[in-house]
Amino acid sequence: MADPADGRQRIPPLSPFEEQAKFTRAIRVGDRIIVSGNVGAEADGSFSPDAGRQAERCFEQILDYIGQLGGHSGDVVRVRMFVTDIKDAEAVTAAFTKAVGHARPTGTLVAVAALAGPAFKVEIEAEAIVGSGQ
Repeated sequence: MADPADGRQRIPPLSPFEEQAKFTRAIRVGDRIIVSGNVGAEADGSFSPDAGRQAERCFEQILDYIGQLGGHSGDVVRVRMFVTDIKDAEAVTAAFTKAVGHARPTGTLVAVAALAGPAFKVEIEAEAIVGSGQ
């Protein structure tokens, strides 16, 4: 739904932290959808020890948010992936290919020293342009 103050569409907050920090997991401005970094939490809040599964879960969430804002997987134009161990690059890339490879978006994958939680092996953010994909 569009925010009456600025006309931007946002997905509803999913945690009290979002309200406290004043950030949005996904926002649509015009035909652009920008999705904040997502970690691979399962629906019950747990984390798989497998980086590939965490990446799959990230993409499930990202595509859900894009769908809520009127887009679809073919509209994805950019993906940024952060891993805590570069050895997980192949598994994370496989999740990327499965989720959005058909759209051939730009993609970046980098290794970082750490993410915000000790169980987080992957964090992924994305951008989509509604109507650009098939």
